[in-house]
Amino acid sequence: EYGVRHILGITAGYNGLSDPAKHPPVELTEKMVRDIHMKGGSIIKAARGGFDAEKICDNLDRLGINMLFLVGGDGTQFAGNLLYEAARKRQLPVSIVGIPKSIDNDVVLFDRTFGFESAVAKASEVIRNAWVEASSCERGVGIVKLMGRDSGFVAMHAATAADVVDLCMIPEVKVEMKDVLAHVDRTLAQKGYMVIAVAEGAGQEHVSTGEKDATGHTVYGDIGVFLRDTLNKHLKPSGGRTFYIDPSYIIRSVPINPNDHIYCVRLANDAVHTAMRGYTGVCVGAMHNVISMLPCRIHFRLMDNDGQQALKPLHIFALFLLRSLPTSLRRRVVLPG
Repeated sequence: EYGVRHILGITAGYNGLSDPAKHPPVELTEKMVRDIHMKGGSIIKAARGGFDAEKICDNLDRLGINMLFLVGGDGTQFAGNLLYEAARKRQLPVSIVGIPKSIDNDVVLFDRTFGFESAVAKASEVIRNAWVEASSCERGVGIVKLMGRDSGFVAMHAATAADVVDLCMIPEVKVEMKDVLAHVDRTLAQKGYMVIAVAEGAGQEHVSTGEKDATGHTVYGDIGVFLRDTLNKHLKPSGGRTFYIDPSYIIRSVPINPNDHIYCVRLANDAVHTAMRGYTGVCVGAMHNVISMLPCRIHFRLMDNDGQQALKPLHIFALFLLRSLPTSLRRRVVLPG
């Protein structure tokens, strides 16, 4: 529509912009991208780190790039604001437009990130598999650990969609193990089996490692294995057992589903229109289901003061309506009035 025929795919995230000699860009031709919606993953390869605003500005100028689309989560958009400020100081003629992408759906202020619904659909299938195993055994407990380091959107939505979950543990809400065990006993006494969905970042107060990886991220303890072992020990005297499933990256490597496909088309079109109209330093995403432009500096400020997105109280309230939850969880949630 705009007559643009030279489009580069920057490989390895910010590494490809800071050091294009080591991570050379690829030309995104129609032939190359024609079938990518049929696959999961990324043809230009994802990577962490590598951000250097000054080097990136040098390379943008050298390569003649005048529109840059940043696809990623809060960290990517946080860095995008720094890049925008560096480019503005140089008066570099480039539009920098962010597109929210996080499998955890934890990009602040936007309704959702693309890929999230596809991940939830796959996760809900896995939860139903856990239900089959648990309900096929006397006093069986199915445990499914899902992605979600600092937010429980995947676990919460998958639990709601599967409609067979008796306990959903999320990072936003701390829970005491004595209450979990009491809830397990009560549920097994009532119907003879149980299903638990747990986000990987939940219950870290029980499994904290106190370590950080090479990129500075906290190394989380394995809450899924901890739950499995704790419940197996608790249930063994009464003849019960657990069935532990960790789908890990399976839920985010699936082909995109129709709703996500439509959402991607909306985001792509509006991101391009935004850049072609000369806007820069903005992020494009859905707010109350309307595609909107949000200044990247807002993400910067939120991240600077803890940009973790909280679950909406109404979502947690929906889980209350579906399931009886442990006492300690009830104490920590304020229901909407």
